[in-house]
Amino acid sequence: MTRIIGKEIRLDRSPVVYRSSLENFANEWRLRSGEWWVDDGWINGRNPGNFPGMIVSRGDYPGNVLVEFEARTVLPSTHDINFMWCGSWDDAQNRRDVAYVMGLQGWWDGKVGFEKSPEYKLMAGTPLFPFTPGQVYHLQGGSIDGHCFLFVDGQLVLEVMDPDPIDSQRYAKIGFEAYASHIQLRNVQVRSLVWDPIDRHYAPEF
Repeated sequence: MTRIIGKEIRLDRSPVVYRSSLENFANEWRLRSGEWWVDDGWINGRNPGNFPGMIVSRGDYPGNVLVEFEARTVLPSTHDINFMWCGSWDDAQNRRDVAYVMGLQGWWDGKVGFEKSPEYKLMAGTPLFPFTPGQVYHLQGGSIDGHCFLFVDGQLVLEVMDPDPIDSQRYAKIGFEAYASHIQLRNVQVRSLVWDPIDRHYAPEF
């Protein structure tokens, strides 16, 4: 069970609606920019440019979802393991359109960060996560009706409440991004989230 403000996420009751198959990588993902390939059990994403090098799911995963995966940077790359959900792609401009984005060691200053594409008026970040380049991390991120969150190795590192939530029925792609980085991903899966409301209070201390 995983707690965020006012909610308890029930992973034990949240069904897996997608689990990656490396053998079917090309059939499950669209390569939008950068270099992407499968090697030795990992999905590799490499992009030296200062823009998102992305793969986007061919499938749609509507509703309240959680994206779960393991990831690391490939040395000498030291930053930017990023992913999106409630997402979409603008074919005309060949760029990410409406989406929630979260990631590790990004936003130019080594932050755990969040942003809402494409206007980027809702953003959040903290430099306090002790990131180690090359180390494997277990990421779990998603949203419940615009309440966005990210857990790393089982610890909550960021949550943001969007007052104008993305329509998760209309925008339902997930994706991964290498931003001037070389990253590796494995064990990617998506859960349809089940959660319980919780009433929190402090016990008297004096």
